[in-house]
Amino acid sequence: CNNARVNRLQRFLAVLLWLLACGTAAFAQDMPGPITLDSRASVVSLDGRSVYWVDPTGQATVEQIELGANLPWATRDAGRQYNIDGKALWLRFDVAMPQEGHWFLELGSSGVDRVQLMYRGADGAWVVQEAGDTRPVSAWPLPGRFPTFELRAHTGSEVVRYWLRVEHARVNFATPIVIASQAALSVSREREQFLLGAYFGLATLITVVAAANAVAFRDRTFAAYAAYVAALGVGQLAYLGVGAQHVWDSWLTWNANATFVLPGISSAVGLWFVRMVTEPARFSRRLDGVVWVMIMALLVAVTLDTALKSRPTFTALMLLTLLALALIVALIALVWTQGDDPSIKLIALGFLPVLVMALFPLARGLNLIPTSPLTRYGLSIGAALEMPILFYALSLHGTRRREAQVRAAALARTDALTGLAHSRSLLLRLDGSLARARSQAHACALLVVRLANHDAIVAQHGRDAGDRALVLAASRLRRAITDVDLAARVDDHHFALLLDGPTTDVTAQSVATRVIASGLRESDALPAGVVLKFQVAIAMLPDKAHDASQALDWLLGLVNEMTPETRKAIRTANF
Repeated sequence: CNNARVNRLQRFLAVLLWLLACGTAAFAQDMPGPITLDSRASVVSLDGRSVYWVDPTGQATVEQIELGANLPWATRDAGRQYNIDGKALWLRFDVAMPQEGHWFLELGSSGVDRVQLMYRGADGAWVVQEAGDTRPVSAWPLPGRFPTFELRAHTGSEVVRYWLRVEHARVNFATPIVIASQAALSVSREREQFLLGAYFGLATLITVVAAANAVAFRDRTFAAYAAYVAALGVGQLAYLGVGAQHVWDSWLTWNANATFVLPGISSAVGLWFVRMVTEPARFSRRLDGVVWVMIMALLVAVTLDTALKSRPTFTALMLLTLLALALIVALIALVWTQGDDPSIKLIALGFLPVLVMALFPLARGLNLIPTSPLTRYGLSIGAALEMPILFYALSLHGTRRREAQVRAAALARTDALTGLAHSRSLLLRLDGSLARARSQAHACALLVVRLANHDAIVAQHGRDAGDRALVLAASRLRRAITDVDLAARVDDHHFALLLDGPTTDVTAQSVATRVIASGLRESDALPAGVVLKFQVAIAMLPDKAHDASQALDWLLGLVNEMTPETRKAIRTANF
């Protein structure tokens, strides 16, 4: 009986061993073959060309992995994600090197905790290269934004087996890995450095100019915008690996945390900037309180994630950032529908690229999609589109807000309706011109212009049409002279043009002719068929002992002697 049981057990073990052998053989048949590098294909992806195994303890050595013939290796597919918190991801691939050239293995993402590439050299000894946030970028085998390793030099027809070990926490590892020739790698890096230099140069310029506007105009909105662009730019320094490469190379603790800390802070600053622009307190104190609560929640989440360094805290930070984006959309939509600021649509257009492109790195942080060019560079592209649009929109926004102050300050020297200099400013300027003309023995010219049909326009079309006629008259008079000359409103429908010296009577008559002609052009600002009928009196000054006030009264008397129906619209006083 016992012998029968032993025989059955032996047969069971034999069948089990046969099944394991068949499974091992089938698995071996599915393993990808060696990667044959060729100059015609300068970049080769490891997707589908390598196998992976996750070490659950993270303690296995390469010697143990090499001897572990029965490890459950599986083909690495494109877009696959690996949760390796407290673990280690191993990749194995074989490469047949070409006769010439240098080839490199590159991981297409910054911020990887630790990466090691191992292979046996020609003498059989292990060669180990290491990169990642645990080492300064300057100590990497090939310094740059992304971990990059040089493959073993050409060894004839021999196939070299490589082992890649990856440690990465808090976010699934989903980085594309490629083998690239030296030429392809150089071209790729030069292109990236050019584009990133352009982006960070633009961000620096916008920050400096916005800060200057904030100081010059005492504009809090521009100050908030400068802080937002600066925070977003510093966040991109960390996220894109530029900071680790060029700014804080030797600060390993900060480098390990910057990728998680700075984007969260830039999100809080961005929400604060939107609050400054939209001013939600105008519509609801409760909504304004919600914005402040969200800003504080983002900062608290950043602090907790930095202290705990766990996957749940980082996921909470990503979800809060997503809620902050939704709140920004709500604030802009509220002002769009209920606000009276005409620049809000342009501001909303400026935010649109960042709001859309920020979804890709957020989805990557939540492990919804693998690493791709959009997850790496999407936010930078959106910010590059956003910055000039928002700067222009804020300039318009600030100009409208300052317009009342500017107009109030200008009332001391300009006419409130037309914006021209008033009569007191004219007399002061004319006194100075007469003094210079006498001392330097040259002439200046004074033209007094009357809007002869102003009373008729008011009588026929009302006071509003009369005011529009005066504003239009001021605009056309200003265009008839140069920047060094002066246009002024003397009284209800009289204007004056001071042509500062040296000038001639021919120039003065030419200006008078242009004034008459400009008034006869129809405008949509006036009722159909209505034109401006100007009459002009000209004097070349200085004349006799006339001071500024006497010269002005002299020309006012001359122009008022002209009847509205007169056919000669220009009268000269002393030439």
